[in-house]
Amino acid sequence: MVETAQLSDEQIIEIVREKNQNLYAEIIKRYEAKLTRYLRRFVRDSDELSDIIQDVFIKTYQNLHDFDINKKFSSWIYRIAHNEALNHTKRNKNKISLDEKEMDILDESLDLKNDTDRRLLSVQIGDALQKIKDKYREAIILFYLEEKTYDEVSDIMHVPRNTAGTLISRGKQALKKQLEKQPYGK
Repeated sequence: MVETAQLSDEQIIEIVREKNQNLYAEIIKRYEAKLTRYLRRFVRDSDELSDIIQDVFIKTYQNLHDFDINKKFSSWIYRIAHNEALNHTKRNKNKISLDEKEMDILDESLDLKNDTDRRLLSVQIGDALQKIKDKYREAIILFYLEEKTYDEVSDIMHVPRNTAGTLISRGKQALKKQLEKQPYGK
C-alpha cells in the first residue's frame, strides 16, 4: 500500500470520495498550519480563527464532490478559506499586522528606504493595507505574503491570470501611495 505522504492532494481526495473518509485527516494535517497563517492576516482573535478554520475544513469536506480532480486542490481550498476570510472581514473590520518576515518581503518589494522603528512601520503597513481596496489587499497578501503564483492568485480570486497580475501591480502602487500619505513617526 502506498503511504499517504507520497500521494498528491488530488489522489487523496479521490480516495476520500470513493472509499475512505478517514483519509481526510491527511488533508487537514497538510493544510491546517498554512491556512491558519493565511487567515491570521484577516482574523486576529484566536477563537474566531479556530472557528473559521473549522468551517473551512467542514465546507471543503462537504463539497469534495464539486472539486475538479484535474485542477489544483491547494487553490480550491485556499479559495474556500479566502471566501471565509472575506465574509469575516466584512463583518469585522480588523486591523492587519505583519510579522518580521512579512515586513521584509513588503519592505523589499515596495522599496521602502527608511530607518524607522520596524514595529511602527509594521503598524503603518497594516493600516495602509486596511485602507486599500479589498481586491488589491487580497492580491498583495496572496502573492507577497502567501507566496502564491499568479496562476494560484488567479484561481483563488476567480479572476483571469492577467487580472491577477494587474491587481498585484495596482495593489502595490496603492499600498505605496497610502504609505507615502502617512508621515513616519506619527
